[in-house]
Amino acid sequence: MKVLAISGSLRAASINSALLRTAARLAPPGMLVMPFSGIGDLPLFNPDFEPHVPPPVAALYAEVAAADALLIASPEYAHGVTGTLKNALDWLVSVESFVRKPVAVLNASPRAHHADAALRETLKTMSAVIVEAASISIPLLGSNLTESGMVESPSVSGAIRGALVALHRAVVLRPSEQGPTFPLARG
Repeated sequence: MKVLAISGSLRAASINSALLRTAARLAPPGMLVMPFSGIGDLPLFNPDFEPHVPPPVAALYAEVAAADALLIASPEYAHGVTGTLKNALDWLVSVESFVRKPVAVLNASPRAHHADAALRETLKTMSAVIVEAASISIPLLGSNLTESGMVESPSVSGAIRGALVALHRAVVLRPSEQGPTFPLARG
């Protein structure tokens, strides 16, 4: 099972990116979590480009199509998701392979509830399937935990492993043609 991990942050020291890299390290056997590294290369969304998408956008499309699920983490800027993440999602709005894609939302700061809610609303509008059991908040902001520290922390690594197992279960149990027939998404 392949999971595409998308961070809404471009910062080198981003706790959200570190959280996703930690998830890649903690992935259970049979699950490959691959961070998407090209989010900063995406041009600003412009529908005029859709007939001939730029190479970075084509790379995003290919990676989303190849993934069984997505794992998204984003900081909160001005009570919303980052412009970087919103731009990537705007490029995916009309992409067939994104529709009904299982998505887990990781939140590195429980204070970032506005961004979390905004991200979930955008994903629902785009017809993603939010896997609630795999969507968690972990209080990492201000913890000064490194990636190795996250792996070594029983509470953090346990929460991440639990989210990944729930995401795996949702993908495996999902009917292939009809989408989920059991409650995965919030409301």
